[in-house]
Amino acid sequence: MKEEEVNRCQIQEWYPKFKSVSIKTLIHQLPESFIQYLLDDSGPFLLPVSVLNEDALPNRIHNPDDEEDFQVSEGSGDEAEEPSLPPSFPELELKVKESIDSLGGAVFPKLNWSAPKDSAWISTAGTLRCTTFSEIALLFRASDSLVHDLCHAYDSCHDKSSSRPQNFFLALRKWYPSFKPDMEFRCFVRDQKLVGISQREVTTFYPVLLEKKNDLLLLIQGFFNNYVRTRFESEKYTFDVYITNDERVKVVDFNPWGTFTLSLLFTWDELEHIHSEGDDVEFRIVEDRCAVRPGLKTAVPYDYLDTSPGSGWDQFLRNADEELRRQTRSTEAGA
Repeated sequence: MKEEEVNRCQIQEWYPKFKSVSIKTLIHQLPESFIQYLLDDSGPFLLPVSVLNEDALPNRIHNPDDEEDFQVSEGSGDEAEEPSLPPSFPELELKVKESIDSLGGAVFPKLNWSAPKDSAWISTAGTLRCTTFSEIALLFRASDSLVHDLCHAYDSCHDKSSSRPQNFFLALRKWYPSFKPDMEFRCFVRDQKLVGISQREVTTFYPVLLEKKNDLLLLIQGFFNNYVRTRFESEKYTFDVYITNDERVKVVDFNPWGTFTLSLLFTWDELEHIHSEGDDVEFRIVEDRCAVRPGLKTAVPYDYLDTSPGSGWDQFLRNADEELRRQTRSTEAGA
């Protein structure tokens, strides 16, 4: 893996090329002061002061009696500590506000590569849906997974020259309440050839996928050949797509081959050795309720899981597969 291959998967790099076949997105370069704010864990958890007086948790109930417990007590000498002052990013907040309004009033945010999926629980809706800069700051500040983008993006590169990119970007993507997780798929490209497709949400069995599997395969293959294969320069990579109700294919994201990218219903070893003839593609979906992968429903982003051989997740999934095979044998023996 080379740095340039990882860099191509940054949203500010690929989105301009695929804007016409992707989710509407507005991108802002982040000031270094905001990056340092995200990285700073030396003090209390403070959200930026909003110049628009917006609250990251608008539905919470303020209790003045409880708030008194958090007042800094007065003391003498070394006992008295100056309270940390929350930061403020007025220019960035105003730009973000303008972009959110132009995208319909709600967005889901991400950095160069990753979205703060592991901190969705802290939002009032339990999702990545944001309507204010304060809500975005809350998700980013509470996320551990974004440390990948901030500090470890190039850890798997044999030509690693830096621990982070020179600049970071905030991508604001239009929020679609009608988004259906069963229609998102991960595609695997090796030697510029589409070799595998996996259902993206593998913790659920969707009967509709059994009915539409062949049609979905043709749609994705056509999209890859017409829009992706000649535009994305890497030899090996993955990309995620979403298929709309009217059968339009939208590219959602690009990720490097291997490394922190989850292979879902494949293993990376399988993907390295799949031999396909002509346009044959291995398309895998969860075909019954016994085949779901509940272990992949986690509090961290899919692409931040370590499922490499010997890892905890690797052993867990191996045990789950063995248990599934045991149950299948028992069922067949009793039939």
